[in-house]
Order: sequence, then C-alpha cells, then structure tokens
Amino acid sequence: MNEKPEVNSDGKAESARAATQSSESSAMITSGARRVREALSRVIVGQKEAIDLALVTLLAGGHALIEGVPGVGKTQLVKALARAVAGDFQRIQFTPDLMPADVTGTSIFDLRTQEFRLVRGPIFTNFLLADEINRAPAKTQSALLQAMQERTVTIDRETHRLSPGFTVFATQNPIEFEGTYPLPEAQKDRFMMKIAMSFPEREEEVSLASRMLGTEAPEAVFESGAVEPVLGAGELDRMREALADVAAREELIRYAVDIVRKTRAHESILVGAGPRATQSLLLASRAAAAIEGRDFVTPDDVRAMAFGVLDHRVVLRPESEIEGVRTQEVLEAIFKEIVVPR
Repeated sequence: MNEKPEVNSDGKAESARAATQSSESSAMITSGARRVREALSRVIVGQKEAIDLALVTLLAGGHALIEGVPGVGKTQLVKALARAVAGDFQRIQFTPDLMPADVTGTSIFDLRTQEFRLVRGPIFTNFLLADEINRAPAKTQSALLQAMQERTVTIDRETHRLSPGFTVFATQNPIEFEGTYPLPEAQKDRFMMKIAMSFPEREEEVSLASRMLGTEAPEAVFESGAVEPVLGAGELDRMREALADVAAREELIRYAVDIVRKTRAHESILVGAGPRATQSLLLASRAAAAIEGRDFVTPDDVRAMAFGVLDHRVVLRPESEIEGVRTQEVLEAIFKEIVVPR
C-alpha cells in the first residue's frame, strides 16, 4: 500500500529535476547570447536580425551564407563573432585563380627529413571566413564540401579531422555577376542559413557616418581590441549541448516537415528543398527558442527560421522569375496552406 505513492513521488521529483535542468540550460544560452550581442554591437551598427541569425547558426552547429551589397559589414560581423566567442579564425579571399590546395593544404617533400610533410591550409581552424565565395570556380568551392558536411579533409588520400566546432561563414554580393561563379546546389545545401544583410536604416546610417568621422569607426574599434572574448573556455560547447533540453513537440516536427515537403510540390518552384533542409529548420528553430529564453519550440520559431533556411535551397521556375515572383512570397503562401499546430 505504501509503494505506489513512493513511485508517484519519484516520478514527480524526476519531472521537477528535468524542468529545472531545462530552465537552467535555456538561461545559460540566453545569457551567453546576450553577451555576444553586446560585444558585436560595439562594431556592428544595426543589423540586429543578421546578428541573431548568425548566433542561431553558430549555436546550432551549422554554416551560414551571408549575402549583401558591399559596405554593409558582412566581413566585420564574422570577424567580431569569432573574437567574441574566442574562436580560432582564418580568412580566405576567394579569387578566380584560387586552387583547392590553397584552401585545404598540401603535402610537400622535406629535403632535410626525406619525407613528405603536410602543410595545413586555412581550413584547419574553428571559424573560416570564405570571403566572396562566388568569385572562385566550382572546383575550388568544392574543397569545402567534405569539411562542411563531415568536418574532415582528405589530402593525398589521407583523411584529417577538423575541430568538432568547425564553422564556415561565406559572403557573397547578390548583385554582381562579372567574374563570379554561381554556387552549385550541393554547395548551397551545406549552408544551414542564408543571412541577408540589407542597407541600414537612416538613423543607423547617420550614426555610422558620424562614427567614421571620429575615433569610433567600427574597423578602428575592432582593431583596438574593444571586442573581447565574452564566452569562457568550453562555454560555447556547453551551450550547444544544452540545446538537447529544448523540447520540440511531435506536432512541430511534422509542421516543419510539411513546410519543406510543400516546397517540392508548389507550382512556382522548380526544385524544392531536401531532407537536410528539414533538419536545419528544426535545429535552427530550437536554437532560436533557446536564445529567447524558452525551453520549447513554437510554430513562430519555425516560421521565423524558415526564410533563412529555405531561401537559398529552392529554385523558382523561369516563368515565375520572369513574372517577378520572389521566394519570400512563395514561402508566405506555403505558410498559409499548412495548418499551424496548437
């Protein structure tokens, strides 16, 4: 007679412990994200949405393609983010004559030891900035494929492991076509998120112009060391591990799957998103919820992340593009066709 209440009591205690752990995990992630935001705001004027999406990508362990016209701070955002989380950072300026070995490294023969020695390329880092990635031909772009998917690099038939937290942020100019090479679909699919950086608002641009005339220019502030590491050793890894405590109900998983599958059947879309898009959408939604201090995912999280996750993965039909149809309009129409879980 006394055993049943004890079982119930144990169950309640276990549930309470799980709830406490989940709450603590979300609080840790929110605190870390707030500190990174504050560090980036010292050198990035405006671009709040771009900063948040970069944080989501980093926290979810993905890669991001940053698209924007020259001068909006794409490179500065990645450099500041790497410094704020105390990550090893390398930058590659992609050009038409860049070779795959310039990215991955190569083996050279050492005359002193009479042996081949591996000279590691810039890909052996935690944070890799692939600046103007579409300026290099597909052969060079493909040097990143294995690294982005498997976090390994094969050089001269020998496979080398990269850092578990290896992250690629690539930039490209959406309006320049001279001397550029479009990213293949397989390459774009490796990017969890496409982050669009637009022109700043008027007041933000006034603030930026004023700072450039004084000593507070973003580049000068960054070089002065004003952006310091704000995450302790291993804290980013612990934040990523804590995402496991953010719950996503079965209904929300099906909701995300339905959104992605609908892109494969919509009349305006020639090529829809694949299964990797579903995975990216759920991981990004979970990270977005955690950053906002919640230990559960909502439909709003899924919709908010869907544009960044799907925009670069779907290909519109030529006739739709001629008519001026935009990917964002198609995705909004898809949202209206799918029942939102309660």
